[in-house]
Amino acid sequence: MDEAEVSGHAWRDGVRRRITTEQDQAALAPLIEYDADPFEVELYETASDPQVVFIDRAQRRRAGQHERHVRRLRSRRQHRHG
Repeated sequence: MDEAEVSGHAWRDGVRRRITTEQDQAALAPLIEYDADPFEVELYETASDPQVVFIDRAQRRRAGQHERHVRRLRSRRQHRHG
């Protein structure tokens, strides 16, 4: 694997492991209701930003597409050499 492949693999793993913006919203909402800490409010507003949600979903979709692509390539290779 070259450096670009390793970097891409690390990025996709990170995308898959992190929680979604929707999960961030759900976790922060009760905290804000309890004490409305300014930092927590700012985090909630960021997680609620439609553009942030859109980007998060797009990154997850791209990581999933790549993973499916790699699985198909492996399957084809195994099928030909199996």
